[in-house]
Amino acid sequence: MRASGTFKVADFTPVAAPSPGIETAVPVAVATMAKQYEGEVVGHSTTLFTAAADQSTGTGTYVAMESFEGALHTRSGTFNFAHSGTTVDSRKQGEFFVIVPGSGTGDLAGITGTGGIAVDEDGTHRLWFDFDLGQ
Repeated sequence: MRASGTFKVADFTPVAAPSPGIETAVPVAVATMAKQYEGEVVGHSTTLFTAAADQSTGTGTYVAMESFEGALHTRSGTFNFAHSGTTVDSRKQGEFFVIVPGSGTGDLAGITGTGGIAVDEDGTHRLWFDFDLGQ
């Protein structure tokens, strides 16, 4: 089954990251995020976001773990999902998106699957889940 929607970042707060002890050409940064979702995906999430990126060239990679509370279509509950992506000169590549097995609660218990995130030219953020509830 597929559920899709749009989201807005309600909060992006950089947090102190432990020193990795190794200095590279691109520093690692950590932030927390809060997102609001609308559409077939409705609800909110909190995110632990880690990135190593060169903002001046648009090159880097991020890794994020989100905890979602809300509904996919009419099924409500919570679950975690992880995603990452790489950009090289602002061109996306190497994307990864997975629902964490065993993390679902409520009507979303047993959820598994994948998904994706895309940003339209006008800045609209889109998200979709291709999921199965094993029922």
